[in-house]
Amino acid sequence: MMKKRQVVVESSTTSSSMVRYVRYRECQKNHATNIGGYAVDGCREFMASGEQGTTSALTCAACGYHRNFHRREVETEEMDNFGFVNRDMAINVLSRLPTKLLLGLKCVCKGWHQLLCDCDFTKVQSQKREYISGFFFQQRFQWCPYDIRTIAYIPAEFIVFNQTVFSFLPEDVVVLASCNGLVCCRSCVPCNDPAIYVCNPVNREWIKLNWSGPDRDSHIALAFDPCGNAMERPINFKLVQVRHSEATLDNLYFSFEIYSSYTGVWRMSKEICKCNDKLYKNKGIFIGGVLHWLTDGDKILTFNIDNELTWLIAVPLSSIHFEGITGSCIGESDGQLYYVIVSEKGLHVWLLQDPFESKWTLKHSKTLEGMEAEHPSFLYNLRERVTHRPSLDSDPWMDPLAFKDGYLLMKVCDKIYIYHVETNQMKQACTLSELGGISASSPIVLPYSLSMIPLKQALE
Repeated sequence: MMKKRQVVVESSTTSSSMVRYVRYRECQKNHATNIGGYAVDGCREFMASGEQGTTSALTCAACGYHRNFHRREVETEEMDNFGFVNRDMAINVLSRLPTKLLLGLKCVCKGWHQLLCDCDFTKVQSQKREYISGFFFQQRFQWCPYDIRTIAYIPAEFIVFNQTVFSFLPEDVVVLASCNGLVCCRSCVPCNDPAIYVCNPVNREWIKLNWSGPDRDSHIALAFDPCGNAMERPINFKLVQVRHSEATLDNLYFSFEIYSSYTGVWRMSKEICKCNDKLYKNKGIFIGGVLHWLTDGDKILTFNIDNELTWLIAVPLSSIHFEGITGSCIGESDGQLYYVIVSEKGLHVWLLQDPFESKWTLKHSKTLEGMEAEHPSFLYNLRERVTHRPSLDSDPWMDPLAFKDGYLLMKVCDKIYIYHVETNQMKQACTLSELGGISASSPIVLPYSLSMIPLKQALE
């Protein structure tokens, strides 16, 4: 007997599957056709003469006739919701899996794909915390008015470069911000029709916004809270463009222009923040409804997108207390703001405890000598190189570029490393030349987390 098992997925909203068993029963070959009668040879079940996949597998070993002469019998067994009690349970269980694993499950069959792409599923799945997947890295010219078009993606766990992540967009772009799976980009300059894009690289969906008054030095941050949007339709994100304007000769201030996908328009906030410092490393960190930007004056600019209030937070250590050129960045881990600084005193990671009192707690500290001893194949003679200061505008020898979920991406001379502050593990990600870059000055580095949230809902 030959038993053939096939799985058939129905195109229904119940995400049910059918297991189909096909059997070939008695032979129905008529041996009395010449005399106008009907007679069979008595073969009761098809038995293959050879291994499946060979021509002999289609010939019955009992009667010698082709399988098509045998009566075909199909038995079906229904499996509702992929073995779960109901569809809600399937969504509840599968939504707990990491997005990276869910992307693989979408390829199993049409039923899996349909369920995992369902709006109800993506809304529930987006509520859970998604840890960092990797970093986007894009270099910039310091003095040239043109943009470098190459964007490299550096995974946090596995060093496999990808420079085609944004190939689904209609033009080359410059990344500006990343927030909970969504990425904000702008057109490369020069361009004829400048635009801003908000996209999801996972499902390759994007929204295009007109970009009036294009400026390659624009500071645009993205605010998107999947938990706050999880049960709403459509989803809502906001863009905040920070402008540095001059009130008087020696007094500058920051102003904020806000775009909401819910209204589809830009508007100026009435709130301003008096500050003579410039924004540093061109990125905003969104935590708990508040955007944060690091300035070059040892302060962090903040803006609450709900009540539109702004204030300044002092960093725990001022750069004037160090001999060499310090490198610093801000980042997020477990929903809290961190400040990372590298100086001749070592690597220090601070956690913000009170944003209104500028109260910080030191969470991680490592001397330069200690880092050399733990990673001699990567680091050597750090103190001399970090302390050496050839000019005031020189780039730091050891520069932290981005921090997320304990992973620190940092540049040491012309190499890029990923360092985990809790485990002290370090690995070399690449060199600047491997990223296809031309300039090492002020690269744009954005942490990125995967998300399955459908952007097309924002247009409905």
